Amino acid sequence: MIRLRTIGWIRCVCGVVALLALLTGCEAPPKLSHLPQDGVILAFGDSLTFGTGAQPGQGYPQVLQTLIDRTVINAGIPGEESPQGLQRLPDLLEQYQPVLLVLCHGANDILRKRPRQGIMDNLGKMIDLAREKKIEVVLVGVPNFGMILSTANLYPEVAKNYQVPLEGGVVAEILANNTLKADLVHPNAEGYRVFAAAIARLLRDHGAIE
Repeated sequence: MIRLRTIGWIRCVCGVVALLALLTGCEAPPKLSHLPQDGVILAFGDSLTFGTGAQPGQGYPQVLQTLIDRTVINAGIPGEESPQGLQRLPDLLEQYQPVLLVLCHGANDILRKRPRQGIMDNLGKMIDLAREKKIEVVLVGVPNFGMILSTANLYPEVAKNYQVPLEGGVVAEILANNTLKADLVHPNAEGYRVFAAAIARLLRDHGAIE
């Protein structure tokens, strides 16, 4: 009887230890501060931010603005690579003084097969620029373009390294669906609505909006 009780006690202790190890090994998801009603969001990126593939005003930043009732600045430049984005970002942060940066960049680097580490370094530097000004960041992953679309694994790595929320699937999901894309690399108007809805959902999940 004593031996059975001892075994039961050991199993109980081991279970508690295992649970604690699991809990401490799981990182809490990054949280965002609540976005004030007058807070400005800077949507920064390339053609995926600009809205190429849809009519003017149908890009995801404009749709997002309607969904969350906050000012969202569309700062997308078609064709831009991350080194140029890194040079452009500081002036925009100073001009608009956003409370949140939605960073969707690197697609053109990937299309042109630029070195992976260079893309990661540039994204990291953009995040650092925002944080120096106390601006929070959301990162949006884009896919490796090919027969099978999946988000480039550099984005989860950057998000983990910098502890920023990541929308890691929506662009790949849109571009894998012919009804949501205008061409091989750009959403259509409906695709941008799906894009905006995913960002709005992320903001809610991370506490930025109700």
